[in-house]
Amino acid sequence: MTRRDVFAVGIGGALASWASGEERSQARSMVISRRGIAATSQALASQAGAQVLRRGGSAMDAAIAANATLQVVEPMSCGMGGDLFAIHWNAKTGAVTGINASGWAPKAMTLAALQAKGRKSMPGLGILSATVPGCVDGWEKLHRKFGKLKWAEVFQPAVYYAKTGYPVTEIIHEHWQGALEKLRSDEGARRVFLIDGRAPRVGEVYRNPDMARTLELVAQGGADAFYRGPVAQAIVKTSQRHGGLFDLSDLAEFSSEWIETITTDYRGWKVHELPPNGQGIAALMMLNLMERFPLGEWGANSPDTWHVKMEAQKLAYQDLHRYVADPRQAQVPAAGMLSKKYAAQRAALIDKAKAKCDVAPGNPLPHQGDTIYLSTIDAEGNIASLIQSVYQSFGSGVLVEGMGFHLHNRGALFTMDPQHPNVVAPRKRPFHTIIPAFMEKGGLHIGFGIMGGSNQAQAHAQFVSNIVDHGLNLQGALEAPRFTKLQPGGCDFMIENRAPAGLRAALTARGHKLDVRADYSSTMGGGQAVMRDTRSGVNYAGSSPRKDGAATPEPDPYF
Repeated sequence: MTRRDVFAVGIGGALASWASGEERSQARSMVISRRGIAATSQALASQAGAQVLRRGGSAMDAAIAANATLQVVEPMSCGMGGDLFAIHWNAKTGAVTGINASGWAPKAMTLAALQAKGRKSMPGLGILSATVPGCVDGWEKLHRKFGKLKWAEVFQPAVYYAKTGYPVTEIIHEHWQGALEKLRSDEGARRVFLIDGRAPRVGEVYRNPDMARTLELVAQGGADAFYRGPVAQAIVKTSQRHGGLFDLSDLAEFSSEWIETITTDYRGWKVHELPPNGQGIAALMMLNLMERFPLGEWGANSPDTWHVKMEAQKLAYQDLHRYVADPRQAQVPAAGMLSKKYAAQRAALIDKAKAKCDVAPGNPLPHQGDTIYLSTIDAEGNIASLIQSVYQSFGSGVLVEGMGFHLHNRGALFTMDPQHPNVVAPRKRPFHTIIPAFMEKGGLHIGFGIMGGSNQAQAHAQFVSNIVDHGLNLQGALEAPRFTKLQPGGCDFMIENRAPAGLRAALTARGHKLDVRADYSSTMGGGQAVMRDTRSGVNYAGSSPRKDGAATPEPDPYF
């Protein structure tokens, strides 16, 4: 029996015996508990989620509490000024539910309006790069459907840290330091997010009383306080001061959307992603291509394995950038893109001996980002797989006056090409990079996600392969060395230094141009994962060392 077979049969003693042995390649062990677990990119946020679980909260209560806390302790990556996507798995019914809480463009954001302002391409920064934030509406809808605790209670940890402060952690400090120019360009951001004109140092206690007040407004008044009350008024006032296009109705009329997941079968595992306007479809397309090759037989560090995955990335991402847009305003051939027959046609383009640098989009005919990701699981086994972001570090760079948070810059991902399905338009949602995911087989159910802009879909595919093809456990699959390619076209890939030198040499000989990064490069994206084994009733979790986070178990009732 291979390691892959052991994992597929179950995660009982057989898997545990080899996963925790003295000779292994992963640095951390999984967190294993009969109670709930919260896994996030910052330890205090994980602890907040675990405490909410201890108070009787659901997996979704813990996810919202952790997300709100991450807004405080990792403010460059997420917050109320950004968007949210989530997948929920119900342990009793097996139901998988998705939500798309990505905001739309203001009704005044037309192609003509941007051209009149002298724009020839979408701005990456400033108020014209901002779209309506969907996060808070997403929180409220998720809480109403899956929450147990009172709404205000889940915000108490975030309010606490915003008021009393917290010591800044290492990787978060580095991201803060890297955004100095953006923060210094905005008077409000300089006041709120800098200390004497500099980023907070590692271990220095940082407070954000403005954000604390905003969180209290939302905790007391719900989404109405954000979209129709004082926060909405502050957003529009800020927009007007910066020459933006926001109107109160853009916020008041917004609503996030319940959606069904899209899926593929990968060697017996059912893998779920959310449909466009997000990039999750590219992860499934990669898996459909990878399935055509015996990756498990070749091995995790085989040049053939890495070469096929890299070539699959290029093929899938060409289609991603050509076809994905808001399906409410554009025709997206999702069914054709996910077709196994289409995958067979595209996989035939992969030359095992040589990298292709000029891959073009296919013709999938229809059938007749800085980000945080977190996953939580409660004692009953319900799973929340949630991702939330302000896109690039501190988003648009525009701080909402008096509210202590930035508006995101998701509008930067529109195009101004009138022939492209993702062209900017009023009340349209832009192409989106942030994606949560879920996979299941038999009694095993895994909520997972990996951060990092366009890195995410390709990282998801590699994570799934690490589990299914190479027999790694959650933590090992998160830690394993990865590649990423952030721009379409060419043969350039970034790759972590832990990929063996012989492997890198073999890939270079096939024509791949490798940019070797650190052992645990943040460019490859940190991530988290939780798993329920329904046969044993035991929960598992892992957290990537590419972030400051941890998987934290709910305390047992031993007092």
